[in-house]
Amino acid sequence: MSIERLAGSATGRNRAVSFDNIVFTVATAGAPLADLTEQTRLTLAQLDKNLADAGSDKSRILSATVYITDISKKADMDAVWNPWIGPDNWPQRACIGVALAEGDLVEITLVAAKSL
Repeated sequence: MSIERLAGSATGRNRAVSFDNIVFTVATAGAPLADLTEQTRLTLAQLDKNLADAGSDKSRILSATVYITDISKKADMDAVWNPWIGPDNWPQRACIGVALAEGDLVEITLVAAKSL
């Protein structure tokens, strides 16, 4: 079985890697002046693209880790995340308050199954 790597824009990182029927992907917004709500929206749009390019979609997400710089604003992120993921596709998810690269307020990693 081969490993498929979808190159990202940052040196030393891929935007998605797939092996067998599993996809691993990560995204940030790339919009340092946007607030957490908008950065979350942009990050999820990038994850939609990454998943599609790797042969999956958000209905196939198994696990998600959301990193935000201000955990007190988790509700702002959830206000975008919850409608995006929809009522039937809740993955296992953790949300962690961390320091991220300058200008990034949110970074999300996903593990998903490939579409059949």
